[in-house]
Amino acid sequence: MPEKIYLCIDLKSFYASVECVARGLDPLTTNLVVADPERESGTICLAVSPSMKSLGVRNRCRVFQIPAGITYIMAPPRMKKYIECSADIYAIYLKYISKEDIHVYSIDEAFLDVTDYLPLYHMTAKQLGQRIMDDIRNATGIPAACGIGTNLYLAKIALDITAKHSPDFIGYLDEALYRSTLWNHRPITDFWRIGPGLSSRLSSMGITSMGEIAHMREDLLYKAFGVDAEYLIDHAWGREPTTIAEIKAYKSKTNSLSTGQVLFRGYSYEEGLLIVKEMADLLCLDLVDKGLVTDSISLYIGYYKNTAKSSNGTSRMSVTTNSVRIITGYFTQLYERIVHKEALVHRVNITFNNVLDEAYEQYDLFTEPAELERDRKIQLAVLDIKKKFGNNAVFKGMNLEKGATTLERNQQIGGHKSGESTES
Repeated sequence: MPEKIYLCIDLKSFYASVECVARGLDPLTTNLVVADPERESGTICLAVSPSMKSLGVRNRCRVFQIPAGITYIMAPPRMKKYIECSADIYAIYLKYISKEDIHVYSIDEAFLDVTDYLPLYHMTAKQLGQRIMDDIRNATGIPAACGIGTNLYLAKIALDITAKHSPDFIGYLDEALYRSTLWNHRPITDFWRIGPGLSSRLSSMGITSMGEIAHMREDLLYKAFGVDAEYLIDHAWGREPTTIAEIKAYKSKTNSLSTGQVLFRGYSYEEGLLIVKEMADLLCLDLVDKGLVTDSISLYIGYYKNTAKSSNGTSRMSVTTNSVRIITGYFTQLYERIVHKEALVHRVNITFNNVLDEAYEQYDLFTEPAELERDRKIQLAVLDIKKKFGNNAVFKGMNLEKGATTLERNQQIGGHKSGESTES
């Protein structure tokens, strides 16, 4: 069996690059940030262009953190346009690689298993990576970087650490090269899946590099990190057994649906409950649209400026349903049970657990099946109207109350504007 070869292709500062191209500007030399000018200066920049990064501006920084002496364009986010551009680039991947050998990791990053394609094209992995990057740039104007590795992990690290220091934005790693060049690399947070929290825990054990993980006693790592020690040890040695085929074949034993939002001010107890009801209403429509039901809900509440410890809880329902009337009632009870009345609500996440096909709908002795069917028909009618005339074509009275967010969020994608304006 031939050694696997993977490409990991990243679209450089994707949102910012799309906005530069839309304005006829070079993404690599234009100072541009993607952020909503209508929000406060504390809003996060969704992306900053490469030239802004070269000036020391961090990606995902707050607007007020940009040094005053830097002149730049502020582009409002246009999520619909970014999704369309990402789809166009995926079509470019399909010119070279079958969809079975592509794993889309995020809107701006994808893994490609090119093992069987290199002999076909009579190319090296670097040549094929360069060809695809050039095709993306010529077709869309978006610059890209490429990591090449003998497994998925090494391709990702070659992208994140090696490619950024290469003049052609291409990096390569196999296990031997990884150990010889990156075992002593610091900071350790440059490595995939090692964030500040994990880095701090490793530091408390005297570990500040991947090489030190590799040579640490495994029993101590398992004692400290449990089953997560397995991937830490594998990655420290540059190993990753998972393939794209295995990722595509994976089926989760349980399914869930969730949604969340961060509010732009502290919400009172009553306003917070309104937000929970709005979110439950929309997620129930999603259940009905997908022909699914649930028997368990979860709620997480984060508080404004950490004025109280976060609240979270789960409630098991006596029915398995997608009825917005029943599910909202359970969320109201859960909210009233776990939320601090004196604290201001800032972050809300709701989840439907144990999501199943509608065929598994179940009732209790106190539920009238005819009422559930009536609920479902009403929700289907609402969905039909929304699909034909837009998400705000029909809404409830609560959506007009002070503090309600549904009407605004219906015009967003991923919590950000989806508009087509190009004003800067």
